[in-house]
Amino acid sequence: MQWVLHFCKFDDIFYRRDHEQNIISNDPFQSLDQNGVGQLIKIAVEKGRHVRSNIKIGICGEHGGDPDSINFFDSNGLDYVSCSPFRVPIARLAAAQAAIKNKRFDSRLGMRNKKPCL
Repeated sequence: MQWVLHFCKFDDIFYRRDHEQNIISNDPFQSLDQNGVGQLIKIAVEKGRHVRSNIKIGICGEHGGDPDSINFFDSNGLDYVSCSPFRVPIARLAAAQAAIKNKRFDSRLGMRNKKPCL
């Protein structure tokens, strides 16, 4: 993400200014910019699966522990997320909620139609 927007965690002055002026709404190091970077992820998943349908696609980093980002990744076909250990409980819950929201869970059978994004 930071390579797309060319942000650096250490350039705090730019991030604060952009956040205060509502140029960016969320912390881009914690939550995925779904309208910008997310569109590039959609393209990458689509083109990757077109070439190799069984390719494993995932994401690692703090975005992998953000519930909104996890829902986005799940609804766009990513296979897994990875995050720091302290975020794993939240990530597991968010992945289960995303599976239900995105209708990948058959409650009659008690099994998933596709594995969850975690």
